[in-house]
Amino acid sequence: MTAAGTQEAGVVALDACRRVLRPVIRLALSLGLKHSHLQRLLTELLLDEGTHLWREQAVEPNISQLSVTTGLNRKAITLRVRTPAKDAPHTELSAAAKTLTLWAQLREDDPELQSLPVSADDGSLTFEVIARRASRGNLHHRAILEELIRLDLVAVQGGRASLKTSSFVPLADLRSMLVVLGDNAHDHLAAAVSNVLHDNPPMLERAIYARGLTPEACEAIQQLVRTRWSVLHRELAATMTRAVDADSDDKSARIRVGIYAFTENSREDPIANAIRPTSRQLGAPRDE
Repeated sequence: MTAAGTQEAGVVALDACRRVLRPVIRLALSLGLKHSHLQRLLTELLLDEGTHLWREQAVEPNISQLSVTTGLNRKAITLRVRTPAKDAPHTELSAAAKTLTLWAQLREDDPELQSLPVSADDGSLTFEVIARRASRGNLHHRAILEELIRLDLVAVQGGRASLKTSSFVPLADLRSMLVVLGDNAHDHLAAAVSNVLHDNPPMLERAIYARGLTPEACEAIQQLVRTRWSVLHRELAATMTRAVDADSDDKSARIRVGIYAFTENSREDPIANAIRPTSRQLGAPRDE
């Protein structure tokens, strides 16, 4: 690639980062985070990813190499190395999420399972049985039940537990919602970045886009997506459960499958307003 081509690619990459980060900045400011928090976070991520790039070449980088790669000064790097950051929690380890998913999957096959006894001695299907299977016996079912009640995903009355939702989206708990957001958005972007950098065989990462719709049409499309996702979700949950339960010597891989739909008035969209419309942006929907 020529110097001019490299410079142009850098400009386009910076614009892509700006668009990706805009919702993140909106979230951060809404939750009271300031420039100092984000600056510290950016430093940590630059060093983490810079170190990863060197290690991919079988090199353990020194401070000088990291400084050249990231553009950070040696003092900032030394301080970061002495006080490493802590990893954030991941929803994939949540016994509550696994229990809710398994229960919702069983309920799809038998609507009568919307409500279950918390426990029983007659060998029947109960919440205790589902929780034990989902957590592989690592947590007491009462602890899992209390967590689901706290998140307003399950209700208990008269010794019976009832599902209040079919998916682990804890609307009553901001912390859990933020963890879900981080996990889902990370993997979505990681798939897209992997495709751009050709790190792996192409991963599924597609979207379809249209402008010039009414709010009512957008809501109808949202409802169509929700309906189709509900069917696909059941199929995926069953397939993933069988894969997890299957015997194998190598179970080092993981997968996350998601779908999204976003609606916004384009007259209020700073991203749309910052881009000059072209013939590809107007009229008929397109695959992206």
